[in-house]
Amino acid sequence: MKLRLLSALLLSAGTFAVPTTVFAATAADLASCCTPGDQDFPKVGGNLGNQNYSSLKQVTRANVKQLGGAWLTHVNGGVADSNQSTPVVVDGVIFVEASGNVVAIDGKTGAIKWKTAAAAGTRRGAAVAKDLGLVYTLGTGNSLVALDINTGVEKWRKTYAGVGTVGKVAVIYHDKRVYIGTNDASIGSGLMVDGTDGTLLSNFWGVPQKPGDIGYDTWGGAPMNQRAGATPWIHPAVDPETNTIFWVFGNNRGGSSQNGSTRPGQNLFASSVVALDLKTGAYKWHFQMVHHDHWDMDIMNVVLADVPIRGQMRKLVFVTGKTGMAYILDRNDGSAPLGIDEVPVPTDTRQASWPTQPRPRQGAWTETCAVTEPLGGPVPGNPNRAVPNYPVGCLYAPHWDGKPVLSFPGHGGAADWSHLSFSQSTKLMYTGAAYVGASHSLNEGSNGLRPPGEYMTGAVVAIDPATNLVRWKKAMPYSLAHGNGILTTASDLLFIGQPDGNLIGMDATSGRELWRFQTGAAISASPITYTIDGEQYVAILAQGTSIPYGTSAATGITLGDNLIAFKIGATTVPQQPTPKPPALRRPVSGNPVTGASVGNTVILGKSSPTAAEQSINSGSTNGVYPTHMQITAGTTVTFTNPGSNANTHCATQFFEGKFNFSLTPGQSATYTFNEPGEYFFNDCYNPRSTAKIEVQAAAPAVAAR
Repeated sequence: MKLRLLSALLLSAGTFAVPTTVFAATAADLASCCTPGDQDFPKVGGNLGNQNYSSLKQVTRANVKQLGGAWLTHVNGGVADSNQSTPVVVDGVIFVEASGNVVAIDGKTGAIKWKTAAAAGTRRGAAVAKDLGLVYTLGTGNSLVALDINTGVEKWRKTYAGVGTVGKVAVIYHDKRVYIGTNDASIGSGLMVDGTDGTLLSNFWGVPQKPGDIGYDTWGGAPMNQRAGATPWIHPAVDPETNTIFWVFGNNRGGSSQNGSTRPGQNLFASSVVALDLKTGAYKWHFQMVHHDHWDMDIMNVVLADVPIRGQMRKLVFVTGKTGMAYILDRNDGSAPLGIDEVPVPTDTRQASWPTQPRPRQGAWTETCAVTEPLGGPVPGNPNRAVPNYPVGCLYAPHWDGKPVLSFPGHGGAADWSHLSFSQSTKLMYTGAAYVGASHSLNEGSNGLRPPGEYMTGAVVAIDPATNLVRWKKAMPYSLAHGNGILTTASDLLFIGQPDGNLIGMDATSGRELWRFQTGAAISASPITYTIDGEQYVAILAQGTSIPYGTSAATGITLGDNLIAFKIGATTVPQQPTPKPPALRRPVSGNPVTGASVGNTVILGKSSPTAAEQSINSGSTNGVYPTHMQITAGTTVTFTNPGSNANTHCATQFFEGKFNFSLTPGQSATYTFNEPGEYFFNDCYNPRSTAKIEVQAAAPAVAAR
């Protein structure tokens, strides 16, 4: 710790006080949960409490417009690649993972100090043990790798078996221990290992493994192969004062995340925060945010904060995620000082649905129901507007087979795994958010379907943890829920990066935009800040990730490998070339074809002219042929339901409502597209089946000579 001597002698009651020596914690000490970042930003999340907050205030709301690029380093040698890693800073050196490497970079100049090919699939940030002189990353073969902090030379490597997969997940350090998450569909646990040699000290299972274990009986007697998931893959929070580590466990994936019928019960510890003894790993308490999850609506983010509630200072755990609700708990016992009630929800006995779900008394911080608006209304309209022809519902709406049920927030919506920030200045909690609805049935691939054609936008939300009420909300053009972390500072600035490559500076008290810089590639990491030689730097890794926009050259994000640092008055690095922004609407499946090549005809209910009629239980989105047609303005397109089909099919254009054909087998209808634009439509029989007519401006007529 940094030693500070109080040299003043205090006169009190006629006597002199003894000179007192106090130890003021610095960020790099990682000694308390809530010491803010200062000259260092030593951990993903900024401190042990994941506050993503810095006490620095050289960059202010008044001078942030003077923030300019000081240096740019290509962490992957100029090769663009997907990355979800946030850099950390200790003693002026930035440590970042990039495409299988760990890179140490001079925070003042951007010069690479060393680069070691030690990581394997790791994308969420290295951990630094300043006191041990080590940097930790996750390597091949389910291993933890310790590197020399000054040279990058590998000091040791430890492999773990039978406790879950440690690739692509969180790793943090505190007091000679390393805490590692796991990410695997069948088995997973939170690990505690010795930071000096990697010896496994304890692990806590997200799915209890044997009779007698806490939570084992919450799976309704299901066999172990149906008790899957519940992996703690995001960064836990640590509170040395209460000797507690707080893990957040993800959703349950027993058999299928969409099918709960084979695993009746609450399914602990899926979608739960679990408090463990920091030294022994022993269970203390838990709180489950989603019981018997069959929507992939797990909780992702955990932040610690000391906040006064009704005049009493409380040590809080703030947890949120895909449900769009903030669960505010006491760190000591998991109680809810602002109240959380078990409220009845719709159920389906076939799903073994749990009859109640926890709901904070203050409600959610985002919309929790899909909204059906008339076709032809404002576009894009309500951000949680439902794509037509889907049955719609609210959060926790049950589903089975047949048409999928569309609800908000979806499994890619609300907060997902965007890193939160708690400002010790404004006393507000901030999250990036997404409006990305999802539809659910037994037949959906992965964790549900994000309907083609839906808008994928977002917001920045400021929540008062003392009341659990929204202080302000700012709509944003892109989803900000997938690694788009927030940094706040003591000067009441807020920084967040977007998938279009823009790093944005806002007023943390209002959300008003004050500054932006084009980094040249998508951002899916948290901004950081630090000082060197008395100058404050702000830095961001612009590399990108595919969620939720994909990486298609036509519709997806632009990947990169740009680590850029900024300081006041710098002019070395200009704004980077603006990348192609991702499409705001979920793309249709399949490659584009010209209308002329298919006779300007759309076939409903089939994936090709000779295919069989698509089943209503098909999870495919390609039950229209073609799914993407390109024509010029003035072209008439025929929509036909072949006589070989057995069912009525539709072509419902959304959201402008230009046409809505309902055709029995053998019927056809036509529409002439006179205006350039994109016209999405889907089928009332199976709404997943979605296509797009892309209308380009007609070539101007050439005057005769």
